[in-house]
Amino acid sequence: MIVFPNAKINIGLHVVSRRSDGYHNLETVFYPVQLTDALEMAENKTTGITFSGLPVEGPPGENLVLKAYHLLKNDFELPPVQFHLHKKIPTGAGLGGGSSDAAFALKMLNEYFQLRLSTEKLKNYAVKLGADCPFFIENKPMFASGIGDLFSPMELNLTQYRIVILKPEVSVSTVLAYKNVVPVPPEFNLKKLSGLPIEQWKETVVNDFEKSIFPLFPDIEKWKKKLYEAGALYASMSGSGSAVFGIFRHLPADFDKIIPEGVLFVG
Repeated sequence: MIVFPNAKINIGLHVVSRRSDGYHNLETVFYPVQLTDALEMAENKTTGITFSGLPVEGPPGENLVLKAYHLLKNDFELPPVQFHLHKKIPTGAGLGGGSSDAAFALKMLNEYFQLRLSTEKLKNYAVKLGADCPFFIENKPMFASGIGDLFSPMELNLTQYRIVILKPEVSVSTVLAYKNVVPVPPEFNLKKLSGLPIEQWKETVVNDFEKSIFPLFPDIEKWKKKLYEAGALYASMSGSGSAVFGIFRHLPADFDKIIPEGVLFVG
């Protein structure tokens, strides 16, 4: 069985306050995009649970796909399986690739082994793997709050626009990003995003991480400016970076000349 876990972008990201448990309260809009990995699973009756596919960072015990399998195996008698993950969504990019892989693994295991888990139960498992993992269970535009784990549906449809994602060579550590960010009360309510013309987003919809990340990684800011030079209606860093995205009504004929490198996705 094969599935195609997709990425997300953050349209606006407010770091509202620091919590007593060390985490931060956030407000953001998650929007799914069709930049995808490929995750394949088959029963493995000879060597036990196995995983293949590169590049996947971190020790095997921290792999979110394997964590998803063992999480369900704690409650169900699952046979050994073999996973193969082909990565196209880069890590350290703010695109949610690892969380998506984990959520799609849960959905795949549920379907393949007929576990009959409801959407809500799948989300309850997913949140144990990561705050944003439950988003990928429903995979629809969502307003997220809390630590990024509380979701409410958003009426947001960007299918009439072109979305371009650029990935500089640098990667941003989530730990570094949160260490340097300064929480501030938001000036705009992202729940009202769908009612705001996209032409006004540039002056209104902000990602709070940019203020501290751009001085440390000037290439990220450079690529954001390139997207505006190419005619983007709105451009932003996604999550805590390092990917940036631009939303276009139409791509210019000389797009390849304005942005000759770094293009990860055009949709």
